[in-house]
Amino acid sequence: MPTLLIKNAYIVTMDDNQREIPDAGIFIKDGFIEQIGPTEQLPTQADESLDLSDHVLYPGLVNTHHHFYQTLTRVIPQAQDANLFNWLKTLYPIWARMTPDDIFISTQTALTELALSGCTTASDHLYLFPNGSKLDDEIAAAKDIGVRLQASRGSMSLGESDGGLPPDSIVDSEEHILEDSQRVIEAFHDSKPGAMTQVVLAPCSPFSVTSDLMRESAKLARHYGVHLHTHLAETEDEEQFCLDTVGRRPVGYMQELDWVGEDVWFAHAVWVNEEEIKIFAKHNCGVAHCPTSNMRLASGIAPIKEYLDAGVNVGIGVDGSASNDGSNLLAEVRQAMLLARIKDGITGFSLSKDPDRKLMAARTALHLATRGGAQVLGRTDIGSLEVGKCADFFAINLNKINYSGAAVHDPVSATVFCQNTRVDYTVVAGKFVVHEGNMVTVDEEKQIRKHNKAAKRLLAE
Repeated sequence: MPTLLIKNAYIVTMDDNQREIPDAGIFIKDGFIEQIGPTEQLPTQADESLDLSDHVLYPGLVNTHHHFYQTLTRVIPQAQDANLFNWLKTLYPIWARMTPDDIFISTQTALTELALSGCTTASDHLYLFPNGSKLDDEIAAAKDIGVRLQASRGSMSLGESDGGLPPDSIVDSEEHILEDSQRVIEAFHDSKPGAMTQVVLAPCSPFSVTSDLMRESAKLARHYGVHLHTHLAETEDEEQFCLDTVGRRPVGYMQELDWVGEDVWFAHAVWVNEEEIKIFAKHNCGVAHCPTSNMRLASGIAPIKEYLDAGVNVGIGVDGSASNDGSNLLAEVRQAMLLARIKDGITGFSLSKDPDRKLMAARTALHLATRGGAQVLGRTDIGSLEVGKCADFFAINLNKINYSGAAVHDPVSATVFCQNTRVDYTVVAGKFVVHEGNMVTVDEEKQIRKHNKAAKRLLAE
């Protein structure tokens, strides 16, 4: 079994004791951590060794919500200044032109961006399958990149003619959705520790699927022991849609459909009240916080402090690459921290009134993107650097101009407060995906050319 030895790094473990170990290393065997601690206490020989002096090393970041295919429609002029519903109506017809090759190419672009930002596990929500596209296309593309994938078999069944938001041309029959959901679970889901691919069932949103599909998807997921995911309470428009169509607020609607539990997590969850936060906490529902997307679409600011105070599991997601226009998860950690501070300012944060209250710290934001993300996805084998867990991590060389000065004072916070473009190393299951700042598993220049060609074709049709 192959071994890898990392030496002389400043290691942030994110374990239960929040240990940070200077001049430390990790001994990895067959993709799992066998030893971690001061370098001098580790074995001296391995199949491969890497000296990471002057580097800070973290658990791999966990992306809890994305739409890979949207890398093909970034910064479409007509959708640049729209809110969610108008943004969707603009882009639905373009997405309807996608092919299986487009799904493959966009997946590899998104995962390349994510890996270069320190992401080692990504949850993607693919909810439309035009022109013969399948979840299989995304899964095949992810295997080539080498990042762990939580592949959501999404769906839309409620078209415009039945009162939904999406055009009828891109919705599917509920019978086919459920049949295909069962097929991809049986074909691809791996429940073992260290799994590279797991399947999630994810009807898209309250305004694009029926109540029946939500209920049947929940039954199917629980029969197979897979998780459930959907968009929820993203905007005021969605809240009004639920009140108008089912007479319930979004969270109450989920309760009615048996869509609460530790196997469920929701994207965004911005427009919730105090009682609904308690419901999430009581039933151990998770939340994927997508700060940049929420700002880009003017959706609002999620109550992250209130979620954390209530004990709700919160992770971070970059969301769709057409509502974020990037897939940099480390940048999203920074955004989460800063947006939480803006919300504190809006709500009247004052040390004189509440001396024990603190602004979100860099380490808290990092925790959301590592340990928090793992909890949201229901995975106990990732999210922290501990013996027996997956050897998933990223490392950043602090000898860069953008960290000068900051790294002297606090090397961990420096990588959040200061701007970062790409990490130096990303390792998944003990294998390098990024090495010295460059992708190992894909040729970036060729990928850019393929991706641009596909994006141009979509708009030209």
